[in-house]
Amino acid sequence: MIVENLAIVQEKVQQALNNRLNEKFDQTVKLIAVTKNNDIYAMREAIDAGIKVVGENRIQEALDKKKELNRTVEWHLIGHLQTNKVKQAVLNFDLIHSVDSERLAVEINKVANSLNKVQEILVQVNVVNEISKFGLNIEQVNSFIKTISQHENLKVVGLMLIAPYYENPEEARPIFRKLYEQFMEIKNQQILNVEMKWLSMGMTNDYQVAIEEGANIIRVGTGIFGQRKDV
Repeated sequence: MIVENLAIVQEKVQQALNNRLNEKFDQTVKLIAVTKNNDIYAMREAIDAGIKVVGENRIQEALDKKKELNRTVEWHLIGHLQTNKVKQAVLNFDLIHSVDSERLAVEINKVANSLNKVQEILVQVNVVNEISKFGLNIEQVNSFIKTISQHENLKVVGLMLIAPYYENPEEARPIFRKLYEQFMEIKNQQILNVEMKWLSMGMTNDYQVAIEEGANIIRVGTGIFGQRKDV
């Protein structure tokens, strides 16, 4: 099932790239398999079928899987990160998608410095200011990035968005478009120590629309693994 699902996702990704109305900054898409609550056997099947990046919401779940997985992949933290778990995050993840406060950025920089690492991060943006979601207001993003770019062991490499869920994913299009415009505005400023190369937006329900609007990272769980069992 996973192999077949992955083939369908990859086909839809290509369709979405073909449907882009304007030339975007990137004509490729990095697919993250969201492995929350999926076991290592399902993960291995997905990786053996071509998945190169896995995304986890919870650090402990990721650590448990890492011990047993026996596969080489990129690990991305896509869930909210608390400051008391920063060390484990910096030790174990290639990219942290969910930075949304200066306090968190300072802690990541401090830990990364102690580990002699430059930690790549995305800034999480809450475009429509949903109370139930983390992320900066879009008006804060520019100044926030300029502030945290001064940290030597932290590198901003893009933006991340979790859009509201809509039965009709077309309703999310203006939200994706707005973040793409913000992304390009920051990219064009060429801020020192900032490399705007990743725009992470779009999940199983809406990733095609997100790609059409400029996403080059999508986070897909159900579309690859089927309906998950919450634990």
